[in-house]
Amino acid sequence: MSVSAREPWLMENGNVKVLTRERHGRTAQNMSSSSLRKKSDMALVSRVPYSCLRMFLSNVQEVVLGTKLAVLFIAIPLAIVAHYFNFGKTWVFAFSLIGLTPLAERISFLTEQITFYTGPTVGGLLNATCGNATELIIALFALWQHKVDVVKYSLLGSILSNLLLVLGTSLFCGGLANLHSEQKYDRKQADVNTVLLLLSLLCHILPLMFRYAGDAAAYSSSDALQLSRASSILMLVAYIAYLFFQLWTHREVFEAQEEEDDDLISDEAPVIGFWSGFIWLAGMTVVISVLSEYVVGTIEEASASWGLSVSFISIILLPIVGNAAEHLDITLGVALGSATQIALFVVPVSVVFAWILDINMNLDFNLLETGSLALSVLVTAFTLQDGTSHYMKGVVLLLCYVVIGACFFVSNGSTSRHFLTTSSLNPSFHTSTSDINILHSAKQGNGVNLGLNSSSKELFRI
Repeated sequence: MSVSAREPWLMENGNVKVLTRERHGRTAQNMSSSSLRKKSDMALVSRVPYSCLRMFLSNVQEVVLGTKLAVLFIAIPLAIVAHYFNFGKTWVFAFSLIGLTPLAERISFLTEQITFYTGPTVGGLLNATCGNATELIIALFALWQHKVDVVKYSLLGSILSNLLLVLGTSLFCGGLANLHSEQKYDRKQADVNTVLLLLSLLCHILPLMFRYAGDAAAYSSSDALQLSRASSILMLVAYIAYLFFQLWTHREVFEAQEEEDDDLISDEAPVIGFWSGFIWLAGMTVVISVLSEYVVGTIEEASASWGLSVSFISIILLPIVGNAAEHLDITLGVALGSATQIALFVVPVSVVFAWILDINMNLDFNLLETGSLALSVLVTAFTLQDGTSHYMKGVVLLLCYVVIGACFFVSNGSTSRHFLTTSSLNPSFHTSTSDINILHSAKQGNGVNLGLNSSSKELFRI
């Protein structure tokens, strides 16, 4: 049976779109979670007499129902209903968080489908933009609401999740599946990503060292802010060079190994058309934006209701939900590539976006957060240095993630209060009217009761 007879929605201008594996240029970084795919049965859809309706239903079946996470899509309308009918902000946060899980996986799927038609270069650039769309959109909405701490926590958590949880699970499961044989992988891609992560780490450490080095009285937050903005621009330059390296000069380094299995080759065909994929991608991005706004706007209420600090929810829960698809379809290239994208693209873009909004966001993530990032990068670098893998390496990475998660769980939001203290010292810090009223109402006392220790209260003394 011809392609046009089986899948008429793949035709463009009456002609079947010719697709080759070489044009697809699929790399480990832009592979979506194929283990979450469900093979669609088009027998019923093909009986629909109207071509437009048949095309629409086939797209719905492939995009919405073509994933094992399709049952979670019900959380999206529930989140919207909970928001408009005031069911409670905790419910809005929970439903929004669940609804983001299948959307993140489908964004990856749609990007891969479009890559079939555009070729590897344009597809790689599209993936560089949409690969971490959920994290980027959440960060931008948080910045729009002046929640700089949520931005820092969520982006840090995404990097830690990819380096320790996703990669650790990959090495652990791969080691169990090959107990009596040694797993080997090409170190070239791992080396490139590791060097870039170390560059990002340097840009995070310098503002922190700048704060603690020298005379504390001479420290100026504006100097650290300027250093962070300059570093962010350099990080974006490094990311552009990384894309050029990955997509043009050394593309073979990042090419995923093609299997010779005929079934896998048959799966390398697109299931939706180019414009259909583009429209679905735009629509799902809008839905992600709506849910991200709900998450950012209700995270404090969820923190108070669940008894968990904002830092723990942002660093642990948000990244786990956002990367759930990667946890189920785990590869070394996906984990390192995603971590590199966030560290060299999403983080500096957030700093530049905050700069445009006149919000003072720097790269100083504080001592505990930066120390966790530094140790995670170093542990990952040592784990991947010899080009071999076994389950013990995965165990170590997973235990590191558990320890870091336990640390932020018992911190009980103390780092959040440090963000508040640091921001209050900045003369350009945006203070809301409610904050001023709180300070004014405490004018008769010796200090404002914000749950701070005695030394911190001095900063808020009227």
